[in-house]
Amino acid sequence: TLYDGSFHEVDSSQIAFELAASLAFKDGMRKSKAILLEPMMLVEVETPEEHAGTVMGDLSSRRGMVQGMDEIQGGGKTVKAEVPLAEMFGYSTILRSLTQGRATYSMEFKHYSEAPKNVAEAIISSRTS
Repeated sequence: TLYDGSFHEVDSSQIAFELAASLAFKDGMRKSKAILLEPMMLVEVETPEEHAGTVMGDLSSRRGMVQGMDEIQGGGKTVKAEVPLAEMFGYSTILRSLTQGRATYSMEFKHYSEAPKNVAEAIISSRTS
């Protein structure tokens, strides 16, 4: 909470206020023990049965939690998983490669979840250096 402040024509500049605000924000974040949230997505992949295991393994490697697998009428499987959005960039290219172009997927926002400590630390250090 800011209780007082002043402005001086010579010493008060935009860069001085930006620097002071940045330092105050970083100090406040450290003291508050804030947590970093990341968007979690519901991902559904429709794939031929012979690629279902590969798809599940790939989703798991992306910090995904496989929620289940359903049969598709006429053959194939639908794999459902909850995956962090950050891990899904470029997924369509990888999925085509893993399944010889025979799988499709959909993705929708599900909720926010606390980012794992190692992920949060990597993001914070990349922003503060």
